[in-house]
Amino acid sequence: MSSPGASSQPSGSFLTSPIGLAIMCYGVWGFAPLAYLPLKAIDAGALEIMAHRSVWALLWSFGLVILTKQLPEAMSYFLKPKLALLLLLSSVMIAINWGVFVWAVTNQHTMETSLGYYLNPLINMAVGAAFFRERLDIYGKIAIGMAVIGVGVQALALGHIPYIGLTIAISFAAYGIIRKQLVVTALGGLFVECVFLFVPSIIYLWWFEASGQGHFFDAPSNAFWFFVTGPVTVLPLALFSFVARRLALSTMGFIQFIAPTISFCIGLFQGELFTPLRALSFAFIWGGALIFAFGAWRRFKELKTAA
Repeated sequence: MSSPGASSQPSGSFLTSPIGLAIMCYGVWGFAPLAYLPLKAIDAGALEIMAHRSVWALLWSFGLVILTKQLPEAMSYFLKPKLALLLLLSSVMIAINWGVFVWAVTNQHTMETSLGYYLNPLINMAVGAAFFRERLDIYGKIAIGMAVIGVGVQALALGHIPYIGLTIAISFAAYGIIRKQLVVTALGGLFVECVFLFVPSIIYLWWFEASGQGHFFDAPSNAFWFFVTGPVTVLPLALFSFVARRLALSTMGFIQFIAPTISFCIGLFQGELFTPLRALSFAFIWGGALIFAFGAWRRFKELKTAA
């Protein structure tokens, strides 16, 4: 995320301003489930979708590092064993995150994915306090407390621990922890991660298609929707890397909740079970998210006043 003092003044039209691009970024993330539902309709499994996502993401990330002239630097990461190993580990974390997300949205669990992304900034805050000695103010403590209650109520509503939401939140938090330690560009690091994921993915897809189980060549529409998984994966990350350096932390804190809210609505319109107890759990999660955003805004105002 950006430093609290980052400028939030728009440049040009609203759509091309940092705020407009941030809304576009989180909007794409929020509507991402709609890109996978047509693939579910043709009986493509989560593993096949995930493999295609990795392959097409590599092509799109390659195009972006070429466009931004970052390819030489990105390739240099492979020559640094420790850095390459950590990027391999981060690629495993993001693969877990992507894989669970794809499985969930294609198996009527989109609401649980939204739970994970509501929890993510709160988990990041707790991790920052526990491992990076970041100060946790009263707003942060209340937000985390409400999130814990929300997860507990969600477990009661589901009859089991909400492992989908927790896996999504924890895997993305772990991904963020690893990337926080690395001196790499956002696009360059993503490209290297996609290279690592490409190798097993293309081997799997070759075997899957050769065995007659694949769906890519069955119809042009199938190929189109598999192809769409590439930009849906890479473009929001590219937008995020651009706007995160140009917007205040408080602004990003509010905007980032657009994505899980859209996903939640998609799950609701799909007819996923939404009992009063489950509504109560989301009320706690939403409350924690709002307190988190309010706390970020207060910190920004205090720093701005001190400056």
